[in-house]
Amino acid sequence: MLIKEYRVINNCTCNEYQVAQLYSVAEASKAETSGGEGVEVIKNEPYDDGKGGKGQYTYKIYHLSSKVPAIIRALAPSGALELYEEAWNAYPHCKTGMNHNGYMKENFKLITESMHIDESRGEVENALNLSKDLIEKRQVVIIDVANDPIEAKDYRKDEDPTLFHSEKTGRGPLKGDWIKTVTPVMTCYKLVTVEFKWFGFQTKIEAFIHDTMRSLFTKFHRQVFCWTDKWFGMTMDDIRALEDKTKLDLDEVIFMIFCFAQ
Repeated sequence: MLIKEYRVINNCTCNEYQVAQLYSVAEASKAETSGGEGVEVIKNEPYDDGKGGKGQYTYKIYHLSSKVPAIIRALAPSGALELYEEAWNAYPHCKTGMNHNGYMKENFKLITESMHIDESRGEVENALNLSKDLIEKRQVVIIDVANDPIEAKDYRKDEDPTLFHSEKTGRGPLKGDWIKTVTPVMTCYKLVTVEFKWFGFQTKIEAFIHDTMRSLFTKFHRQVFCWTDKWFGMTMDDIRALEDKTKLDLDEVIFMIFCFAQ
């Protein structure tokens, strides 16, 4: 088991980030669904009695055969590369659990627990109220969306925080030591626990998954900032309407792919 706490600093308020995150998730889901793979939204509905009180529950299936290491593709049986995600979003606290209900069952789990804190620059040492044991096990990773390197294949000029300037808010570009000076500011504290029980591969795969998570967090939050003028001013009602439309669009894409594959 490998546990890391990622701290992602953002140039927005905590209330703004709630909208920005959901908008960006919907847009990223559409971009990742093509060629018979991607995100299938099964449920997206409110709940009243979960952790943190009221919130939004989502259940998704990720079809990922082209997105995992070649070593796993070679060893996994056909149809095994689907992951199932449940999420409970009681913002500012969120929890996501991902597992494999088929081939690997209880031998794989990926749990992300997040807390979002306003006017924070990544300095809160126990944002998620962790036990002393967990604090000793975790590794803290600060993510700087402007300065951290990304893979060349993921770079887009229009998603570069060092170049983007928001017409609606006047924010950006993010230059130099922006984390210490920018306002408004908030931090996403994300505790990620990875367990991959596969003899001979556990350490390597757990490290790979964490490397992938860091890359995903960096890329996603670069998009969140550079899409400011798209989500700024949206309400939660606007977001729920967008999510409903996105689910219909994704369902249609997956259905058409299935039909043509027959």
